[in-house]
Amino acid sequence: MAQQGAQLDGAKFCCSICLDLLKHPVTIPCGHSYCMSCINNVWDGEDEKKIYGCPQCRQTFTPRPVLMKNTMLADIMEELKKTGLQAAPAAATDHCYAGPEDVACDVCTERKLKALKSCLVCLISYCETHLQPHYESAAFEKHKLVNPSEKLQENICSHHDEVMKMFCRTDQHIICYLCPVDEHEGHDTVSAAAERTERQRELEVSRLNIQQRIQDREKDVKLLQQEVKAISRSADKAVEDSEKIFTELIRLIEKRSSDVKQQIRSQQETEVSRVKELQEKLQQEITELKRKDAELKQFSHTEDHNQFLRNYPSVSQLSEATDSSSINIRPLRYFEDVTAAVSELRDKLQDILKEEWANISLTVTEVDVLLSDIHPEPKIRADFLKYSCEITLDPNTAKKNLLLFEGNRKATVANCTQSNSSHPDKFIDWCQVLSRESLTRRCYWEVKWTGRGGYVAIAYKNISRAGRSNECKFGHNDKSWALDCDTDSYKCLFNNISTPVSGPCSSRVGVYLDHRAGILSFYSVSETMTLLHRVQTTFTQPLYAGLWFKYIGDTAELCKLK
Repeated sequence: MAQQGAQLDGAKFCCSICLDLLKHPVTIPCGHSYCMSCINNVWDGEDEKKIYGCPQCRQTFTPRPVLMKNTMLADIMEELKKTGLQAAPAAATDHCYAGPEDVACDVCTERKLKALKSCLVCLISYCETHLQPHYESAAFEKHKLVNPSEKLQENICSHHDEVMKMFCRTDQHIICYLCPVDEHEGHDTVSAAAERTERQRELEVSRLNIQQRIQDREKDVKLLQQEVKAISRSADKAVEDSEKIFTELIRLIEKRSSDVKQQIRSQQETEVSRVKELQEKLQQEITELKRKDAELKQFSHTEDHNQFLRNYPSVSQLSEATDSSSINIRPLRYFEDVTAAVSELRDKLQDILKEEWANISLTVTEVDVLLSDIHPEPKIRADFLKYSCEITLDPNTAKKNLLLFEGNRKATVANCTQSNSSHPDKFIDWCQVLSRESLTRRCYWEVKWTGRGGYVAIAYKNISRAGRSNECKFGHNDKSWALDCDTDSYKCLFNNISTPVSGPCSSRVGVYLDHRAGILSFYSVSETMTLLHRVQTTFTQPLYAGLWFKYIGDTAELCKLK
């Protein structure tokens, strides 16, 4: 029992750093006690910060406290050693033997204990017991203790069996002090510590860069999180608005259906009433005629001739007959014309829905958030062709002397006015035409000229149509952009500002538009593609492809791209 009491009391006199009985005990200002070598090793690592702390209570001290031996504790430790307290830790060593995964003490001769530290000077790993000389003897003060390592022998030079404490910057190898004499002769060599200091600086710079990148990426992640929310809100709003719009369309169609039904029934009631009224009149006349016929039949049997002749004038008078010439029975097609009119409306709506649905569908699928990362601008023609789109010319916008043919993909200037009808969208004074399709996504098309050339353009739909002012001319206002394609030169126009453009002349011009990114590019297309002019702006409305002709007989074609 006395032995157990000694062990219990002895636990209070262990160093919390090395977990062994105090050796050369010192007490620091906060009242906790440590081995002098243990607390010195801890504070040596804190010299750079100039702030020294207690490993137990974390109280800090500035400047570094001067350590003096605690003579009372030292005397107590000597007394405890005499009681045989040293044997107490031995009972606890059963679980401290080294296993296959542990670093074993190199000094233990029998069953090896787990190493507590490895010495980079001795190149040996020590258990707690064999490590004590490093703490007690001044000869080991400059030795570097690290966590147990199995790779200590890697610090021995394979050629000279010396500890490698130098670094060859020429070959980027760790070497010993003899290596510069032979295979590393004349090389740039420094101490491993100096190289470590240099690499440590680089490491800190790398860490700063990494930390900065982490901050940048965290900002990007937050931005993308906001984009996810914005996309979801926008999509929800679009779904809600679309449902409202389609509901309104459905209600409008239902209302028109109800109106037509009501009109048909009302007209049916009117016509049936008229027919029945005439029918009743005729029926009354039939009844009256039958009664008259019976009276005449009876009168015809009168035997007295004088009486017959005397009464004949009054009896033989007939009531006025109903005019049946007003009855004009038509073929049984009373309301079939209404059905035909409704069918025509249905066909027109189907055509509109078919035409606009493709644009709506493409608009949905072309929603992009990361434009520059996901869809960079094409570089070669094969990449441009991925965005090729079918464009046709709108007859309603073409000036009257423009003749459209080949499915409205081709136009030529006639020497007389065509018979196409007037329309509010038609250009009146300038020989221009716009596409039927609006352009609100990434698209590419090509125009082939025959003749002396013309203007390839894009414009907002609200560009002016009537008059000879600049407001109506492609490229001469802020609602259109145009490339003037002459036989031997190019010019780009916007808002009445002309910019000469250099590049190989070709009868074929390519146009690339990225509406959302605000990019418009014109290319000269032959065997290769040459960028003529690039516009970077912000498009605020859907755009339409345009053509502006200069001379009679000139022809332009919107090419079919494979």
